[in-house]
Amino acid sequence: MHFTHAIVRPPAASFADGITSSGLGPPDLALALEQHEAYCRTLDRLGLSLVRLPPDPRFPDSTFVEDAAIVTGRGAILTRPGAPSRAGEVTALGAALGRWFPELDGIIAPGTVDGGDVCEAGPHFFIGISQRTNAAGAAQLAAWLAGRGYGSSMMDIRELPGMLHLKTGLSWLGGRRLLAAGELARHEALREWDVVEVPKGEEYAANCIRVSDAVLVAQGFPKTAALVRSLGHDVLVIEMSEYRKMDGGLSCLSVRW
Repeated sequence: MHFTHAIVRPPAASFADGITSSGLGPPDLALALEQHEAYCRTLDRLGLSLVRLPPDPRFPDSTFVEDAAIVTGRGAILTRPGAPSRAGEVTALGAALGRWFPELDGIIAPGTVDGGDVCEAGPHFFIGISQRTNAAGAAQLAAWLAGRGYGSSMMDIRELPGMLHLKTGLSWLGGRRLLAAGELARHEALREWDVVEVPKGEEYAANCIRVSDAVLVAQGFPKTAALVRSLGHDVLVIEMSEYRKMDGGLSCLSVRW
């Protein structure tokens, strides 16, 4: 997981109009912008070259760039987001990625895929079937990955409470080790993996990012931070309160490769 680049996009003035089921109240835009800048500074400090897209008020959820594209070491593919209001977000990601990936593929109708449902674990990808990613989209993505030498497993998360995307409750820590929340930790698809379960009550912290030897963990979940640290990682804590209000996590805020 030696990333060199990341695409980021700050929240627009319309951020509070985005889709959310959190029930945590509206986000404070000024605070969200501060938190986004701290996130970007952390990625920069870890050696990533940032591609900063301008905020786009037409798309309130567009700060969550991860959902619009999936980038691997062997190519990139644009998604077809499951929420119709987010369809236009893909255009800007395609324009940005075209510099590095001139032959961009894309998910096509009737398939839908959100990048948040795709968890890369080295040569294997876990693909969540969710309210946003359908079976047709998952099948297209699995075929695209297979053509590039990657394996994949489907995980139906539609019945799991509070699981908007697969990566809401699943992150790769390197090797065969995964960090998972709640019922997802006991999912059949993970049976042969080393699954570390997030402490009860800290499920939100299951969405973390490993960059080189560091793992970014959301602020306010000390048991998870200590657990990840005990596994030998350098833990960097990032405040995510305003993104949590909009159903977003750490991985959502960047496309990394």
